[in-house]
Amino acid sequence: TPRRRFILADTPGHVQYTRNMVTGASTAELTVILVDARNGVVEQTRRHAAIAALLRVPHVVLAVNKMDLVSYEEEVFARIAEEFTAYATELGVPEITAIPISALAGDNVVDPSANMDWYGGPTVLEHLETVPVSHDLAHCHARLPVQYVIRPQTAEHPDYRGYAGQIAAGTFRVGDPVTVLPSGRATRVAGIDLLGKPVEAAWTPQSVTLLLEDDIDISRGDLLVPSKDAPATTQDIEATVCHVADAPLTVGHRVLLKHGTRTVKAIVKDIPSRLTLDDLSLHPHPGQLVANDIGRVKIRTAEALPVDSYADSRRTGSFILIDPADGTTLTAGMVGESFASPEPVKDEAEDDGWDF
Repeated sequence: TPRRRFILADTPGHVQYTRNMVTGASTAELTVILVDARNGVVEQTRRHAAIAALLRVPHVVLAVNKMDLVSYEEEVFARIAEEFTAYATELGVPEITAIPISALAGDNVVDPSANMDWYGGPTVLEHLETVPVSHDLAHCHARLPVQYVIRPQTAEHPDYRGYAGQIAAGTFRVGDPVTVLPSGRATRVAGIDLLGKPVEAAWTPQSVTLLLEDDIDISRGDLLVPSKDAPATTQDIEATVCHVADAPLTVGHRVLLKHGTRTVKAIVKDIPSRLTLDDLSLHPHPGQLVANDIGRVKIRTAEALPVDSYADSRRTGSFILIDPADGTTLTAGMVGESFASPEPVKDEAEDDGWDF
């Protein structure tokens, strides 16, 4: 649109496509959950909300569709919005916006509806064009996974040594003290090159080259972080995962774990539980996870990794498990707790009505 560029991921709601939903939500800044006004909140709706919460999507829109088939009644919309908001808030979804629409007639999709004068909120497109998304990663802990070491060794640049990659989170500035992980060596940022030109600062998701004051042995897979804000390195990772491969993941499975630009050998030490998204019940020690299963796993890596909690950084708190035999992606993982802590429930006496 004239205001924003959008990338859309259309993910089916059926349980056998859970892995598709996880893949789509993993990089999403906003999720639109579509509900039929005649049917209200159903199992598929709750599954979508649970996945949005698991993947920490910061903004969720509840689009209550087919309002024309329920005579555009406010009570129908209010009942669905209240039920969904209560469920999603319990899961820890940070922001929920409910919008009544009729896709067939175009009500509240692009232009405000003349049939729902009781609704004073934004249309779907208006909300998508104005919802703030830039804060989601820019203010996280600064992280730069090193993708490539640049050493031209030409007459023009005889001593140039730069560390290139895409900033996964946060901001780097010239003069910042930084630490290289997993080695733990400390230095300072001597310069930042962006698109071939020096800059004083760079932030996510820019692709940059950092120049450091000291010559340190750094290679692809290392992580540059602020010295005062470095994550702990560990060989034991506990995470929530979604299994995406057709072959099952079992206890004792030997895998490759890819975190950022680093890939290490690992073994699945335990699968403590499997999660049922329909009712959020836990099945302890299932022994294996099959395609579309979501569960908790404990993994031991051959080398220490500097991992963040997924709640703190969606980029450096995530990983994938790979089959070492053929390179197939087996599992997508999120380090740390499954769901966010829910927001305090607002006292109904303080509520003057729907906050459209």
